[in-house]
Amino acid sequence: MQKLLISNRRQGKFEVLAKAGTDEATIYLYDMIVSSDDEAEWWGGVSPQSFVKALNEISAGTIHLRVNSPGGSVFAGRAIEQAIREHKSKIIVHVDGIAASAASFLIMAADEIIMAPGSFLMIHKAWTFSYGNADDLRKQAELLDQLDGSFVRTYAKRSGQGEEQLATWLAAETWFSDQDAVRQGFADRVAEDDAPKDQAVSWNLAAFEHAPSATIAPTARPKASKEAEKEPAPEPVDRDKLMRAALKAMIPA
Repeated sequence: MQKLLISNRRQGKFEVLAKAGTDEATIYLYDMIVSSDDEAEWWGGVSPQSFVKALNEISAGTIHLRVNSPGGSVFAGRAIEQAIREHKSKIIVHVDGIAASAASFLIMAADEIIMAPGSFLMIHKAWTFSYGNADDLRKQAELLDQLDGSFVRTYAKRSGQGEEQLATWLAAETWFSDQDAVRQGFADRVAEDDAPKDQAVSWNLAAFEHAPSATIAPTARPKASKEAEKEPAPEPVDRDKLMRAALKAMIPA
């Protein structure tokens, strides 16, 4: 998790846009998923607090959730997943680039999942940063096993795949192309030409072992407003404190 955060610090974008004269809104989740607003201030990324607040402020009948995310915190992803599941609007996920790790399971709560041409979905076993004695580490391993079991159940419910097959895919860090994601039941269809093209977003995926060479489709993030461009990036109040909090963050996917 730390390697993923460090190599992609402040690379992403999270924005909500309403379509004038329509009953639709768009959320751009083009960012990592982090555990808290403090982590988001230091590393960048989207916290569940920020995402859920933004989501619950939308009253449009249809929400398009556009995703290009390398993942992040398991428990933050679960909180976002539950907010998506409980929202009264129809939520359509568009995987514009990648939905990896925690991003891959949170989108399972959507009403429809559409893969852009060239996009990827990735599932893998849970990771953690840990320290302590042998008893501590055994407890951490047991928790990781429980998390992996919860991933299997989530993917099985959406895809219809057997739990044994899903466990094998998790252990192998499996990347599904747009067509494979549909074929295996993780997504509903591949879009003919679904992703915006005005500005590319790419990720450093060196933290993963088996990322394909062409993991990123040409995708876009929303352009920042002039006011946002002028606004200086926020500085953490206590960098040492935030670094310690990040290293002790909840177990990531």
